[in-house]
Amino acid sequence: MNYEAKRDVFEDALRALEEFGEQGSSWEMAYDDLSARYSAASDDALPDNMPLIPKAVGEILRSAYGQTNLLGVLDTARNGYKVSETLAWIIANQNTFARAWVLGVWRVEETGKIVKL
Repeated sequence: MNYEAKRDVFEDALRALEEFGEQGSSWEMAYDDLSARYSAASDDALPDNMPLIPKAVGEILRSAYGQTNLLGVLDTARNGYKVSETLAWIIANQNTFARAWVLGVWRVEETGKIVKL
C-alpha cells in the first residue's frame, strides 16, 4: 500500500536539487527516479491535505463504513440516544468527518498515523 502523497515527492525533489547543486552531481539521475515516483504516486497518491481526526472518531468511521451511509452516521451523531465526546466531535466537525468518509483516508490526531479504508 502506497502511503506517499505527491507533495512528498515534490519535497524530496527540492531537497535533491539543493544537494546536487552543492555537490555538483548529476541531476538527471535523480530526476528520472523522482519522475518515476511521481508517476506512481499519480495513480494512488494520498491527498496532501488529509483530514485529521481523533482515533475514536476513526474507529466509528471504520465500523460504520459499508454498513450505513454518511447521512446515517451524521443523523445518529445528532439524534442518537447517547451523547458522547466522540459523537459531539463528529457534529462539531461534520465537514472534516465527511472528507475522511469520502476520501477513505485520514491522519490520526493522536499519533499522526495514516489510516486508509
